[in-house]
Amino acid sequence: MADLSLITVPVDAGIADVAGQAVAAAGGGDTAPVGPHRFLYVANGDASPHTVTVATPGTVKGLAISDASLVVAAGDHGILPLNNVYRGANGRAAITYDDVTSVTVAAFELES
Repeated sequence: MADLSLITVPVDAGIADVAGQAVAAAGGGDTAPVGPHRFLYVANGDASPHTVTVATPGTVKGLAISDASLVVAAGDHGILPLNNVYRGANGRAAITYDDVTSVTVAAFELES
C-alpha cells in the first residue's frame, strides 16, 4: 500500500486545484491520514465505473461496522470523508480499489 500525503486546502483562499493534486491509485491500495475535516478525492478517468472501499476496523458492541464504499461513475469524481472511524492500527485509513485503471486519488484536509 502506498501512503497518500495530506494536502491542506485553505478555506479562505478560493478554490483549490483538487484534480491537479491527485496521484495514480496504487494497485495494492493506499493509506491516508484520518481525522476531522479530512476527505479522500477520487477521479475516475476510465470508461467503466470503479468502486473505492475504505476499511472500517472498529466494532460496536462486538458487531463489525460495515466498510464504506463509493462507486465512481466513468469520467466522474467523488469524495469520501476520512473520519476517525476508519483509523487502523497504524493510525491511517486503508483504501482499496476494484481496479486502478485511470483512477487518481488525493487526501485533503480543510484548513480550520
